[in-house]
Formats: sequence, C-alpha cells, structure tokens
Amino acid sequence: MKTVRNTRQRNAILKNIREAEGPLSVAEIHERAGREIPGLGIATVYRAIKALREDEEIVVVELPGEEPRYEPVGRGHHHHFRCLSCRQTFDLDMCPVGIPQGTTLPGGYVVEDHSLTLYGRCSDCLN
Repeated sequence: MKTVRNTRQRNAILKNIREAEGPLSVAEIHERAGREIPGLGIATVYRAIKALREDEEIVVVELPGEEPRYEPVGRGHHHHFRCLSCRQTFDLDMCPVGIPQGTTLPGGYVVEDHSLTLYGRCSDCLN
C-alpha cells in the first residue's frame, strides 16, 4: 500500500465521498469538493481518486452504462438505487436478493458474490 501525503484537496475529496448518500461520479466529487476548495482542478480530483484507490480508502462502483462511481471502503454488503429522474445513486441498507455466498443454484452455479442496482424514482423526485 502506497502512502500519499494528506493535502487539503485530498482531505476534502475523501470527506465528500464519505459523507455522500451513495457512490459519486468524478464530476459530482469535483463539484462538491470544489465548494470547499475554490479553484479545485479536475486533474487534481482524478489524481486524488487514483491515490485513494491505491491506499484502499475508496472503491469503484460500476453501474451498467454509467461512468465509474466511488464510495468509501468498509460499507459492507449493500446494493444501490439509481434515480432515473435526478440521476443520483443511493446506497440501500438492505439486500433484496438474500442469496448467501456458497449457495448452489440450479445448473451447478456456486454463488461467490452478487451486486444489484435497482432503478426508479427517489422520494424527492416523486414529490
């Protein structure tokens, strides 16, 4: 694990990722951290994300057809909800699948892990 010195920019980026209700895109990270660090450059955000991934402080979240998003490590097993109106992605605190690791499915498939993204409208967009 590579150690990167903490900078004001890196700390603001990590803080915003940790405080988000779900995984953030680079543009969302840039916009949020830029409120705290005026003049924050997009290249700085990309460098910080790379360093935070190398330091295993954040992980990438891949949603089909979307750009990579980032969230802090340590959130445990969870899934995501993507609002089709506002385009925000939220963490779900429950697992609607309920298939434990090691389950053997018909056909002999053994489950090692699963990932699920639900799509719809968030409560703010429904109102």
